[in-house]
Amino acid sequence: MGMVPSHLSASSQNYLKAVWTLGEWSDEPVTASTIAAKVGVRLSTASDAIRKLSDQGFLAHAPYGAVTLTDKGLAVAIAMVRRHRLIEAFLVETLGYRADQVHEEAEVLEHAVSDLLIERIDAHLGEPERDPHGDPIPRADGSLPALGAHSLAEFARSSSKGEVLRIERIADDDPELVRFLAEQGIVYGAEVILCEASPYSEAVALKLQGTDEELSFGLPAARSIWVGTIESQKAEN
Repeated sequence: MGMVPSHLSASSQNYLKAVWTLGEWSDEPVTASTIAAKVGVRLSTASDAIRKLSDQGFLAHAPYGAVTLTDKGLAVAIAMVRRHRLIEAFLVETLGYRADQVHEEAEVLEHAVSDLLIERIDAHLGEPERDPHGDPIPRADGSLPALGAHSLAEFARSSSKGEVLRIERIADDDPELVRFLAEQGIVYGAEVILCEASPYSEAVALKLQGTDEELSFGLPAARSIWVGTIESQKAEN
């Protein structure tokens, strides 16, 4: 499933990957507007690209409605996500990059590497299931490892103070945010304790396991941090 058509431009690959990624991070319908914002282009530019990819059979788009991937488009999108996340893992594990340094590099390299090189990287790394930010890496057959996580903002609405959580993934499309969170110790795999959460609050407070310092994050940052529960654990208040 991992083959990317050689005739498909890097720009087209980016649009297909953007549609998939938007759907991965949110249950909201993917629209031309959200795609334009994700790719960083004007709405008219995104609309033209969506129309072209729909004509080529990669996307399905009802006028003024949601944009979805066809089976053909899904195969390409997942292949590009696999490339991106394996490259990020390779840069960190083999070349010593920091997690906040790899996104932009991978954005360029994912269009230049061959499918063979990607498979070699996968084998070299031992077929990892997560990239350095915790994002699941699609397997060669297109399937995804189970994640079992939700955004910190969503989780905080229904959880209680003292809940012990594990950082399962961090959105990587804002390197400055990744760097800021890392400086606070908020990285993939870290264990944290929920200190303050409310469905009406504009912030979520937590602290790293074993520390007393509370860290407060606004909703934009909290939406970029995904967490999972740690079975049978609850910290003492």
